[in-house]
Formats: sequence, structure tokens, C-alpha cells
Amino acid sequence: QVAESGGGLVPPGGSLRLSCAATGLNFRNWKMAWYRQTPGKERELVARITPDPDSVITYSDSVKGRFTISKDSAKSTVYLQMNNLKSEDTGVYYCNADSAYLRDRVYWGQGTQVTVSS
Repeated sequence: QVAESGGGLVPPGGSLRLSCAATGLNFRNWKMAWYRQTPGKERELVARITPDPDSVITYSDSVKGRFTISKDSAKSTVYLQMNNLKSEDTGVYYCNADSAYLRDRVYWGQGTQVTVSS
């Protein structure tokens, strides 16, 4: 239901934009989020955006001011613009769709690798 794209290798200070295609999901009914799993750590929330029309956004402290989550509801696509990337941002980034109305209805993408290295 959700599939990420846009990962890759980027030098420190560089930028990447990740995309998540959420096929068949109506963004009025789903909270969308980006998580990441960095080496040696558990999967952590990076950014979340609540369903339309409110679309309230939250970020983890580690990415605040550098990453921006956005969505195109007409295309059922969520984006993560990542600027001023640091080596500690290296990891696998996952898209998450969490139903606002159905308990335990969650979808995860397969993940996309982001590597920040010179």
C-alpha cells in the first residue's frame, strides 16, 4: 500500500527528497509518517502529518529545522525533504500509514536507504 523512493548516497550538508506513494489511501483517513532505523538503534519517528484537513505536523528534535514533511493528497503521496544532512542521518527510512479510524490498521513500506558520507 505504501512504497518509498528517493534514497541514495549524499555528502554531509547535502539534500535528498524522499517520496512515499500511498496507493489507494485517502489522506482524510490516514496519519502519515516517516520513520528511520539507524545502525545500532531502534526504529524512530522522524516526522508525522495528521489527516486532512488539519495536517498537523510534528518532528523529532534531531531533524527539526532540517527536514520537512509534506503531502499531495490528490496524488496520495507524502514527501520528506531532507536538508543539511549529517552522517547520523544515515539509515533506512520507512513510510508509515496509520488509520485514524481503524484500530491497528497500519501499513509500512519496504524502506529506502539513505547514506550520508563523503
